[in-house]
Amino acid sequence: MVLLALLAWPARALGAQDPDVLCGACRALMDEVEYDITQAQQKKTKVGAFRINPDGTQERRKVPLARSEAFLVDLLDGVCERMNEYQLEEDPVTKEKAFKRFAPRKGDKMYKEFKKFYFYSDAYRPLKFACEAIIEEHEDEILSLIAQEAHRLADKLCGGKADLCKPAAKQTEL
Repeated sequence: MVLLALLAWPARALGAQDPDVLCGACRALMDEVEYDITQAQQKKTKVGAFRINPDGTQERRKVPLARSEAFLVDLLDGVCERMNEYQLEEDPVTKEKAFKRFAPRKGDKMYKEFKKFYFYSDAYRPLKFACEAIIEEHEDEILSLIAQEAHRLADKLCGGKADLCKPAAKQTEL
């Protein structure tokens, strides 16, 4: 009985969330994933078997780091920690709520100055929890979209495959 309750937990976790938080978390998650993939695009990593062939060689080849399984698994493991760099904003005209990134990224001019300050708030916890639930529930879809080298990952996952965002006339950039 307890095992059944634990197995059903991710579905309940997503179902109990505020739709705005789920949509915002999905969009923020995919924004972070796309950014990290773009940053790693030029880097290569060696993959292959560690088995040595009879002639003494190994079958190893270089693949883009951004498409390697190890990179993607590490990326998905840590991406939700960055949800504290987003804040909820409400459009004054449409009253539509959206999460926007407020923190500079590593490499931005303001990054060193920004990191001197410590921000702590429980306000981002629902966003982080929703991010983790989305990854747990839709990890295969996320990896599939990345493998297809799809563009506009947020639209394809959040509005399409995962169906977490309502279709809107215009989607705002994060």
